[in-house]
Amino acid sequence: MEALEQWTLALALVLKLFTLYFVCVAVFTLRRRRAYPKAPPRTRFAVVVAARNEERVIAQLVDSILEQRYPARLRDIYVVPNNCTDYTEAVAAAAGAKILQCLSPVHSKGGALHQALGQLMGKNYDAFVVFDADNVVHPDFLARCNDAILAGARVCKGQHRAGNPGSSAVAGCYGLYFTSFDWVFNRPRAALGLSAKLVGTGFVIHREVLERLGGWNTSTIAEDAEFAAQCAAAGYRVHWVPEAVTYDEAPTRFSLSLRQRKRWCSGVMQVGRQEVGRLWSGGSANLFLRLDMTMFLLAPFAQAVSGLLLAVNALLFGDGYLLLPMALMGYCAMALGGMLLCLLGRYRPEEMLGAVLLFPFFMASWLPLQVLSLFHDTTRWHAIQHEGQGARLPTA
Repeated sequence: MEALEQWTLALALVLKLFTLYFVCVAVFTLRRRRAYPKAPPRTRFAVVVAARNEERVIAQLVDSILEQRYPARLRDIYVVPNNCTDYTEAVAAAAGAKILQCLSPVHSKGGALHQALGQLMGKNYDAFVVFDADNVVHPDFLARCNDAILAGARVCKGQHRAGNPGSSAVAGCYGLYFTSFDWVFNRPRAALGLSAKLVGTGFVIHREVLERLGGWNTSTIAEDAEFAAQCAAAGYRVHWVPEAVTYDEAPTRFSLSLRQRKRWCSGVMQVGRQEVGRLWSGGSANLFLRLDMTMFLLAPFAQAVSGLLLAVNALLFGDGYLLLPMALMGYCAMALGGMLLCLLGRYRPEEMLGAVLLFPFFMASWLPLQVLSLFHDTTRWHAIQHEGQGARLPTA
C-alpha cells in the first residue's frame, strides 16, 4: 500500500507540471494582441465543404459565403458531397455552390479533403478555406483572413462560436467552452507566437503549405489536430484571427454532446500516438512550436491518468467526508467561471442561465470521456444529427 501511495504521488507531481505549463501560457492572455493591418483584397480563396447528408443546413452556409464582403472574382465555394443519401448535392447547387465529386470512395472527412484539395491544387487559388456544412460565416471572414495572409500568415484559424447558444443549455455550454478556449488557449498563444488550436472548421491554408506537405494527408478521425501537428513539424504556425468568425450549430442534447466529445477525445489520442514521435524526428527548427504541440497532444493522456489517479485516491487514501464539500466548492467556482465566460463571449445572460448552471457538469464530463478513450478507441466517424436549423448570425 505504501509503494502504491508513492507511485500515485509521483504521478500527481508529473500531472501538476502539465497543469503548470498550461497555466503559465494562459497568463499571457492579458497581453494585448495587435490585429493584422487591413489590406486590399488580393488572395483568391477556394472554400471547401465536405458534406454528408446536410440538405437541411448547407444552403445557409453557401448563402453566407456568397454574401461575403469580399470580391466575388476572388472566391469560389465547393461542396464535396460524400456518402450522401439525401439531396445535399442538389440543394448546394441550387444555392450557388460548385459541386466537386470524390473520385474514389471515402470514409472520413479527412479522405474527402484529401481528394478535394488534390483536385483544387491544380487551379489558380492562393488559399483554401475549410468549413463544416452546419456553419454560418461572418460577412468579413474572408477579408480578415486576406489581411493575415498578406501579413505573412500561412495557416489561419478564425474565432469559433456557437450559432445556437439559446436553443438549449447544452448548446449554450458549447458557447461557453469555445469562449474559454479562446481566452485560455488561443489568445495567449497568439501573444507568444505559438499556434492556435486548429479545430475542424473555419480555417485557412495557403497553397504553399499544401505544396510543402504534399497535399492534405490525414488518417485519423481528428484530421484537424493531425494536420496541425504536421504544420508544427514543418515549422508553420497556426495564426489566430479572431475577427474572422464562424458560427457552428452545437448539439442540443447531452447524449449527443457526449458522443461527439468522445470522438474528439479518441481522435486527439490517435494523433498523439502517431505524431508526437514525428514531431521530434527531424522536425522544424522551431522548438517552441513542437513543444507546445506535444503538450497539447499529450494533455488528453494526462487528463485520463489524472481521472484514474483521482479515483484511486478517493477509494484508498481519501477522506470520504471531504468529497461532498469539495465537489460543491468546485461546482460553485466553475459556475462563476461560466458567468464570466458569458460576459466575455458577449452572450445574452437571460438565455444562458441554464448553460451556466450546467457548465460545471459539462466540463467535469470531459474527465470520464478521456478515461474511456484511453481504453476504448473510436475509430469510425458517425454523423451527429442536426436537431435545429443550423447556426445563425447574431442579431445586432
